[in-house]
Amino acid sequence: MWYHRPMKSMENKEEMITIPRAEYEAQKQQILKLEQQVSLLMEAMRLNRHKRFGASSEKTEDESAEQLNFLFNEAEVYAEKTAEEPATVVTAYKRRKKQEYTLNNLPEGVPTELVEHRLEGDDLVCPKCGDTMTEIGKDVVKKLKIIPAKVVVEEHHYFTYACQKCSRESTETPVIKAPKEKNIIPGSFATPEAIAHIMTQKFVMGSPLYRQEQELSRQRIPLSRQTMSNWILKAAEDYLMPVYEQLHKELLSREVLHADETTLQVLHEPGKKAQNESYMWLYRTSGDTDQPVVLYEYQPSRSSHNPRNFLHKFTGYLHTDGYSGYHNLPENITVVGCWAHARRKFDEAVKSLPKNKAKGSSAAQGLAYCTRLFEIEKDLADLSPNDRYIQRLEQEKPVLDAFLAWANVRTAAPKSALGKALTYVKEQWPYLTNYLKDGRLELSNNRAERSIKPFVIDRKNFLFANTPKGATGSAVIFSIIQTAIENGLDPYRYLTWLMKTAASSDFTQPEEFRKLLPWYAPSECQTK
Repeated sequence: MWYHRPMKSMENKEEMITIPRAEYEAQKQQILKLEQQVSLLMEAMRLNRHKRFGASSEKTEDESAEQLNFLFNEAEVYAEKTAEEPATVVTAYKRRKKQEYTLNNLPEGVPTELVEHRLEGDDLVCPKCGDTMTEIGKDVVKKLKIIPAKVVVEEHHYFTYACQKCSRESTETPVIKAPKEKNIIPGSFATPEAIAHIMTQKFVMGSPLYRQEQELSRQRIPLSRQTMSNWILKAAEDYLMPVYEQLHKELLSREVLHADETTLQVLHEPGKKAQNESYMWLYRTSGDTDQPVVLYEYQPSRSSHNPRNFLHKFTGYLHTDGYSGYHNLPENITVVGCWAHARRKFDEAVKSLPKNKAKGSSAAQGLAYCTRLFEIEKDLADLSPNDRYIQRLEQEKPVLDAFLAWANVRTAAPKSALGKALTYVKEQWPYLTNYLKDGRLELSNNRAERSIKPFVIDRKNFLFANTPKGATGSAVIFSIIQTAIENGLDPYRYLTWLMKTAASSDFTQPEEFRKLLPWYAPSECQTK
């Protein structure tokens, strides 16, 4: 079959060109395919431009609530016909009061140096009568002085004692020596304070060992990065690892956990190229405890057997993102999905559209559903777990039902931003709705993301680990420090106390290291 297609000639006159129908259909499909590719590329370009230059907030505009009301009307079968529409309250903008910086609210223990400015001699002569002036008052001005880290050499003198009477009257003279303190690292001049400082600078402040080496060198202290590395790894192995193991047991005893993972490059990993990625896994407690635990674990892969092994003997709920590796865990672990990831995908779908098409689009409607869930969750934040459980079923369950009904009738190109968002929600739905099972559960896995962020930030400074041993040591140190911070402790003071106590104690059983857990630390380790 032939098809006549009008064409414009050079004289701007239409002429008919005859081509086979099969060729015409092939060209038509090719054009359609190219148009779809152009559309996807434009989406990607707009989204990339927004990621580079736009605001990172996922908050929606005010019309999201209005859109959602429309969406509920669209899915009437799932909405309560007698329910009253919530009133929209617009809060007037309040200008933030300019913060006043003062030194009157500093914590106790900050030393104060008194500097007195007095007049003497001729300066005290009255300019009017010539008599000597008398002090009648004073003005107090406080200033902040910051002194760089001070390096001190401790010189320990251990004295020896002998009995003079026995020396005179006996052939044997008893000699007693003052007992020597145990070195934190045998044969080393390291102290708990020095190691704690190096650890804090590296794993809290993000200062790699070579920068610390340079800073010490400017103070004429010849301490190499190799020596510092040996110190922190040895201390981590001897003193921090037993505490880490106790924290691991504590973690597995809880009922609600969060998990996440991020990449880490290890240069000398057996059986792997230096360019291949390894992983740092994160496991932590949820917001239902006043004794939080944050643990990192280095593993060479992203395999699902890693969380399976680490969470052995754990029974309860595990908040995760959409990674399928968590979905192969034993049945005694209930995986809870992350609505922040779902919202982020719809937010990206909105940002991938031209501004004149974003408002009222399917992407904006999906984002409005997600936003509504977070709005309700914010209102329920102060409730008890049981009350939150009841209110979620009453307020959030209808939103979820309406969202699913809406998503099931929406179509989009699978590779488009909207298509990816819809696919994510549909595939993750059983996990996304598991948070309804217990009032202690959270709507997102943001708690884990916040805990893994310090490692991600530090990774930008040290870039990689040299060996698996170094990566494991880093995981242990990160765990102890972040758990200490979560429990309101100063990491430097806590690490110093931990190592001093462990070095001076004869712990023969692993369980004895429980005495060194953050919630047993003395008050001087607290930040408040």
